[in-house]
Amino acid sequence: MENVVLIVHLILALALIGVVLLQRSEGGGLGMGGGGGGAMSGRAAATALGKVTWFLAAAFIGTSIALTIIAAEKSADASVLDRLAPGASTSEPAEDAPALPGGGSLLPPSPTTGGELTPSAD
Repeated sequence: MENVVLIVHLILALALIGVVLLQRSEGGGLGMGGGGGGAMSGRAAATALGKVTWFLAAAFIGTSIALTIIAAEKSADASVLDRLAPGASTSEPAEDAPALPGGGSLLPPSPTTGGELTPSAD
């Protein structure tokens, strides 16, 4: 289900980009583009491309919300800590922790051993 919504979302994004690029510029941005036919009116006439743009934008927002809901349901029972390797503990420093030139580590000290965050001087 998530893959179908994601594919529809991507197709809508590409279609929305294409429709926006096909539209004629109506000016207003830095004084560039567009003609004056209706520039003084309060609202321009809705064109077919304008209506398609609104429809695609609404569908794009709908699929965005649907993907957010699907992702939230999938991760409702999961925790970031559950993704750690089995046997990994947050109090033990990792074996592949980056070492500083003086021999210290970038990881904070474990609560059982204490220590400082500054590198040891040799």
